[in-house]
Amino acid sequence: MRIGRFKKSGTSVVKFGVFDGAAVASSSAYSIESVLDAPRDHPIDVSAVQMLAPVTPSKIVCVGRNYREHAAELGNKMPDEPLLFLKAPSAVIGNGDCIQLPPESAQVEHEGELGVVIAKHAHRLAEDDDPLNYVLGYTCVNDVTARDLQRKDVQFTRAKSFDTFCPVGPWIETELDPLNLIVQTRVNGVEKQSGRTADMAFSVPFLIRYIANIMTLLPGDLIVTGTPAGVSRLNAGDTVEVEIDGIGRLQNGVC
Repeated sequence: MRIGRFKKSGTSVVKFGVFDGAAVASSSAYSIESVLDAPRDHPIDVSAVQMLAPVTPSKIVCVGRNYREHAAELGNKMPDEPLLFLKAPSAVIGNGDCIQLPPESAQVEHEGELGVVIAKHAHRLAEDDDPLNYVLGYTCVNDVTARDLQRKDVQFTRAKSFDTFCPVGPWIETELDPLNLIVQTRVNGVEKQSGRTADMAFSVPFLIRYIANIMTLLPGDLIVTGTPAGVSRLNAGDTVEVEIDGIGRLQNGVC
């Protein structure tokens, strides 16, 4: 099932919905974790709505250097444990929104990644607890990065958290096996990145357990699982797409 958030054209009311092809059925749910079970209205055409980012997370937990070839292309060693950093929730934008290039950076790059959306409170999971039971679904994420500022600052906060630096969408796919998906990124139709989640150093279940043992994960929180090799610079006027097996395509212009 594909779930997300939208506004009907000409209104300011944000609703959760279930997307099916070219139609969306609005849900009576007031929170993302209750969308699956809440009553739904009759479907309407997607062309009559404005799609929004499918999540409004309390936190975005990202994983650096989770693909060996990407670590190598930046001249970094692979970490022994997941390398975590936080991205500001205010950076989130939706499918079709514009990535804004900040004047503080001369080298903004794309990073296409699999996003994991948390379904329920997760903290200090027991050994017999399946981490995937805490997942609502999966989405496409572009972890946009000011690479020059990342190198300058050493830590990642500023380089990762400019407004519009976290495109997410177009929706959340709830029925998906995350262990061997193809993650691709294209700029102006040219493929830049292509990798499989099977090549991650740390798998999705491992990451959920690891992170939940550090910080409490709440419904709607977003884990961004790392990017394959092939990152490249974005320029004003570009169109960047992140596409993942079974989810779909997240597309954003650059301005």
